[in-house]
Amino acid sequence: MSGQKITTILFDCDNTLVLSEELAFEGCADLINQICQKHGIKLEKPFTGETLIIEFVGQNFRGMLKTLQERYNFTVTPEEEEDYVKQEEDIVIAKIKEKAQPCKGVDAELEKLAASGKYKMAVVSSSALRRVKASIEKVGQDKYFGNDVFSAATSLPKPTSKPDPAIYLHAIKTLGVKAEECITIEDSKSGSLSGSRAGITVVGYNGPYPDDKKDEMKQVLTDAGCKVVMEDWSEFPAILEKIQAGKI
Repeated sequence: MSGQKITTILFDCDNTLVLSEELAFEGCADLINQICQKHGIKLEKPFTGETLIIEFVGQNFRGMLKTLQERYNFTVTPEEEEDYVKQEEDIVIAKIKEKAQPCKGVDAELEKLAASGKYKMAVVSSSALRRVKASIEKVGQDKYFGNDVFSAATSLPKPTSKPDPAIYLHAIKTLGVKAEECITIEDSKSGSLSGSRAGITVVGYNGPYPDDKKDEMKQVLTDAGCKVVMEDWSEFPAILEKIQAGKI
């Protein structure tokens, strides 16, 4: 296997850089339940943050709304959707500003990558740009990325969500790089599919999952196109070296 000259490292945000996924799903569960009630959907049990994570991890709020409408056969108007999206953003951003923490060990790796001067670094997320920026600003990671923060919900002419590769294709075009010179780190099936469909080498990260789910998620991430899966950010330097040497 020939090596890759890596010039650019892309990072998913939620539960890859910042432990924001649980906060976000906790914040939007009540809103999802209100939407279902308004449209006459009889749920067996109301959604909770935990059940939303199980069903919708890696999707943004628009993606969740689309899935719910398909599953329960109801329709929200474009005006309603925009209103719901704004409500959800406000709820989640408030929680992130209050409670968000960085993923374990990631700050040390970001600092080393930045100090090396070898790589462009960018964030590529499904979440709304306001939310992504609030997350990385809260934990002090914004200094590593500048304006190179891309949102499938905000940065594209037509909002979408991973696993659509559109946001990755947009990011690499904007950065002026090719897919083969990039790697990305993802913690979800939808994110891994998005990156791999864009032709980017994907490194999986299952660190934030409970111990009894780590093996299951390692397989999910591998099946979604990840070349390797790490459990801790301390593994990243060796993985990067192996990718560049053609050993992964």
